[in-house]
Amino acid sequence: MRTNLFVAGALLALLHGAWPQSGEAQILDSQRRVAGPGQTQFQIDFLQPFGGPVIPSFEGWYRNPDGSYELSFGYFNVNTEEVIEIPLGENNFIEPSEFDGVQPTHFMPMPENDRRYYGVFTVRVPPDFGDGDVVWTLRINGREFSVPGRITKPLYEVNAFEFPGRITSAPLVKLSESGSVARGPAGNFETQVTARVGEPIPLPVWVNRVEEFAHEPTSLVVNWFKHQGPGAVSFDVEQSVVSPEEFSPTGQWATRTAQATFTEAGRYIVRVLVHNTPLEWADEDETVFEYHCCWSNAFVTIDVEP
Repeated sequence: MRTNLFVAGALLALLHGAWPQSGEAQILDSQRRVAGPGQTQFQIDFLQPFGGPVIPSFEGWYRNPDGSYELSFGYFNVNTEEVIEIPLGENNFIEPSEFDGVQPTHFMPMPENDRRYYGVFTVRVPPDFGDGDVVWTLRINGREFSVPGRITKPLYEVNAFEFPGRITSAPLVKLSESGSVARGPAGNFETQVTARVGEPIPLPVWVNRVEEFAHEPTSLVVNWFKHQGPGAVSFDVEQSVVSPEEFSPTGQWATRTAQATFTEAGRYIVRVLVHNTPLEWADEDETVFEYHCCWSNAFVTIDVEP
């Protein structure tokens, strides 16, 4: 069975807290949606602890300063407890093949207080990509799910670097003190280290804000995830909060470190996600959240020896 999904960030009801709490009488159709209008795959009875599929999703596209484009993808593991591994290959691939290999192989259960994992990786396409498609396919338990990414629809354009109205901005991230700086969902894959099975290795990250947002009063949250790899990865700290006093108003870089331990030899990729805490209007009881802004990814490759 093959299912094609074309998911746009601008059309998703993915606000934190949008999922009804226990005891609420009604669920709006828009709150069930994991795709565009008319597609209502997100039903409560679609969720289960184990045995369900992972559905790839296309979040939208944005333009880089050099004229190239990023196609942003995420995923929806419909299981509330099961972690699913789908290695790269015939069950987890991107077409055209030149773009294959950046996608995750490790799929976490449906996140608490949210619908799914969005903006997990991007595919960069050239300025003249035109009306081409980049298709991510996942096969599991005899079912196939594919989603195309494309740049042809303005409604699918997302804000990757700044919140509209310049309210907030994606953080700056680097994986070594003198390393290259990532900003936005694309991140970079330039850092590579080695480790041994069963021996913890430090994975430091430096975070900051661009100068014009240095006085923003909100904290940054740093998260570590397994992205790819043959075995399990454990982190002594999976999430860490960085207060604004640590990097503003002087503009210095703040740092956090997680110790990662690997159960099997092989090549792994760990994703570091850094995002802003939600802004709060001073004069309204309302949380400000705009889909696809503002966070940044960075990726570190670890070669683990026996």
